[in-house]
Parts: sequence; structure tokens; C-alpha cells
Amino acid sequence: MLQAAFRSPAARSFAYQSVRALASKPSPPPKNANANRQQPPSPTNAPPPPSAPSEADLKDPQPLAGSSVVPSLDFDPEGPEAGDAKRERTGAKSSKDSLSSIERRRRFLGRVSLAMMLAGAGAMTWFAGRPWEEDEMRAKRMSVEEAVKSSRWERTKARFTGVFDTFTEPLWNELLPPPLQGEMYRPYTLLVSVDDLLVTSQWDRQHGWRTAKRPGVDYFLAYLSQFYEIVIFTTQYHYTAMPIIDKLDPYQFYIIHRLFRDACRSENGGQPVKDLSYLNRDLSKVILLDTHPEHVTPNPENAVIIPKWTGDPRDRGLVAMIPFLESIAIFKTPDVRPVLQAYEGKNIPIEYAKKEAEMKQRHIEEFEHSRKGLSRGGLTLSGLFGGSDKPSAASQAPLTYLELKRRDAQQRYVEEQEYLKQNKPMFDKLIKEQEEAMQREMPSTFWGATQAILAGPQPPPPAGSQPPSQPETPAKSS
Repeated sequence: MLQAAFRSPAARSFAYQSVRALASKPSPPPKNANANRQQPPSPTNAPPPPSAPSEADLKDPQPLAGSSVVPSLDFDPEGPEAGDAKRERTGAKSSKDSLSSIERRRRFLGRVSLAMMLAGAGAMTWFAGRPWEEDEMRAKRMSVEEAVKSSRWERTKARFTGVFDTFTEPLWNELLPPPLQGEMYRPYTLLVSVDDLLVTSQWDRQHGWRTAKRPGVDYFLAYLSQFYEIVIFTTQYHYTAMPIIDKLDPYQFYIIHRLFRDACRSENGGQPVKDLSYLNRDLSKVILLDTHPEHVTPNPENAVIIPKWTGDPRDRGLVAMIPFLESIAIFKTPDVRPVLQAYEGKNIPIEYAKKEAEMKQRHIEEFEHSRKGLSRGGLTLSGLFGGSDKPSAASQAPLTYLELKRRDAQQRYVEEQEYLKQNKPMFDKLIKEQEEAMQREMPSTFWGATQAILAGPQPPPPAGSQPPSQPETPAKSS
């Protein structure tokens, strides 16, 4: 049956082609590679082309010598005889180094963009060196002479570095509004810290964290508010310091302004400092009370460093500072900085008490000297009635100017406290109504908060008008 299949012309043609392909495959190199390299095959000894297979070969095909049973499909057009011979170059350009039109356009646009960026940077640098404008001079608190003397490089550098001032400088160029006028005007400004000066935080196993109020803090704020514009200046954030300040001054009678962390300047890797040059006040009339020396480095001549309060209920350090501070305002000191520098590094309450005692003693001596001059060589009323010529208790030296002003201030403090005590229910009611009004205006949903932010602040209603949701109350008939 197999022989009958090979007798057909198609089968014989297929077998012939298969055998020819197997015969044309190069034989593997011999085991002795060096011998093969020394005696390369000569083209004259090449084997003759295969002849047509006979019928016997077709009956029992044998595998070629040096080849496997399965024919290989690998094909090398140059053949193993080429070896390491150099291939012939056609002169055609390789597509490896050629660029497409899209790539050439992309590179061209990149070069044009880079040139435009460099030109824009140069123009911006040149424009940044222009002379200072009026609003810039006002923001930097620069005089006309300083603005004229500045070079172009200094102006360029200042404008480029000013881009990063948002992260290091206070949020506003002027931290305080202009001073109040009229009866509320105070010529001096007292900046008071909160941490370890007015309050301190304590922790115990029974209650956890608690904030304790320093002894005498209420009297300190209420009494000195007659002489100073009291401003709380703390490095805390407003959401942690605001509840504490509300407890210290619930009716907002004594603390005029409040400054928090966003009013501080950052330096030395984020250390908050209180730069008084942004305060919008005359620094010759500004005193800063703090417990951290690192917070007052920009203006140490205006600062008074007080020892930290650790929670001692018998502490009197805050109240002991009142005579020194009130004397500065009573005597209308033209510049507080020399006075503060004179007490630098000293215990101010003790040193000032010595000074005031010496001043009192000089006052008594001057009074006694003047009194003796008036009574010299003449009769006195006590001598006429047989009394002693020595001064009695009624003829003691009068109060000094400081003592008179202090007595008046203490009397006003007592009257203020009496007024607050009598009207406390009314003040509490007003605070409660204000809190309820704020809660009603506060949006209760996220969508309402988003609309309120996008709408911005609404203008107040005109005078005499009422909200549409509240009907007008009818007039009562007499």
C-alpha cells in the first residue's frame, strides 16, 4: 500500500523536495574545531548536486549523516562559510538615526518653548529691578531716602524673595487697626502672652489635662486696662487660644485685640517670633510681656521676660508687676525702651519697690524741710494752747503724685466691678443671644457651607427695615 502511494506523481514530487531540503542543510561542525579551521573546504571539492532519488530510496528513506530526525527551520542566507568576513555595505541610510516629521516638529517646538521661557525670565528679572512704588514702600515701611539709595540688584532680590514671604511673614502687614479715639484712647499698648503667664496647663491622673488661671489675673487685666490698650499676643492658634481668652474676659471689656500664630513671623526653621514692626503702633509706647525669650528676639528692647508660672496658688508675680507698669503710664514716659533696658536681668517688682520707697522718702524730707521753714521764728497754734511743737499725725506729708493717681485708678476699678456685678444678668443674656444668632446663621449642611463661601459676605439691611421672615408687630392701642 505504501509503495502504491509513492508511485503517484504528486507523492514523488513532495518526497523529492523534502529530500533536497534536507540535503542542502549544512552539516554541523566536526568535534575537532581547530582541524576544521585549518582545512577549510575547497569549492572544487564541493559535493555534486543530488540526483533524483531512486525508487529504493523512496521506499526506505534514511536520515542524513550529522542531522537530527526532525528537520531544522533555521536559515542563514550567508551561510556558515561567511565566517567573520565583513558584510558588504550598500550605502543606504539606516533608519536608526533618521527622525520622523512628528519628532522633528516636537523638538522644534521644545526649542522654541525653551527660548521663550528664557526670554520671559530675563524680562521678569529686568522688570523686578524697577524703582519702588508707593504701596511697596508703605508695605515695607521704607522711607523715601531708603528707597532712593537701594540698588537695582537689591530691589530685584527683594522682590524675588518676597514671593516666599507668605510662608514666613505675618498674615497682615498691619496687625492692629488704628488706635481707638475718645474715652477709649490709650497712649500705651501692652502685649500679653498667654502660655505660662496668664494660665498654665496641668495634668493629673484624676482629672487629666486642665487649664489653671494665675492668681490675680482678673485684677491685672481690669486694673491696667485704664492705662493700656491690652492686646493678647500668643503663639497658639486661634482655635485653642480663643476659648481661654473668652474665659479671661467674657464681656470683652479689657482685652481690646487678639493676635494668634498667624500674626507671628517664622525664622530659624519655623520658630515663631513676635515682630512688633508689623504692629502699626509707635514702638516707643509698646511693652511686651512674655515668658519665652526666643519669642521676642526681633524686639528685645520692648520685652519684659517674666518667670514662668508653674501652678503655685500662692503666686503673686503678676500682681507685683502692676506698680511698675502703672507708673510708666502715670508719669507719661516718652520712650519705654530705655526704662525697660535699665531693669533688664533684674527682679522688676523688687527693684521698682526700692525706687518708689526712695522717692517717697525724698518727698517726706522735702515736706518736712518746707514745713520747718514756715514755722521757724513764729508762734504756732499748738504753742498757743500749750501743745507740743512736734508734727502730729494730722500734719504728715501728703500723698505723692503717683499715690494720688493710684488711688483714683483703684476707685475707678471698684466702680467698674460694681457696675459689672449689677448688670451681669443683662450681659449674660446678650452673650447668649449673640451665640444663638451665630448658630442660626451657621449652615448646617456641607452644601449650605459651600454656598455661603461662594456668596461671600452679605451687605447689612438698610436702616429701619426688618427681615421678611419676621412679621411686623402691630402697634398697641392706647
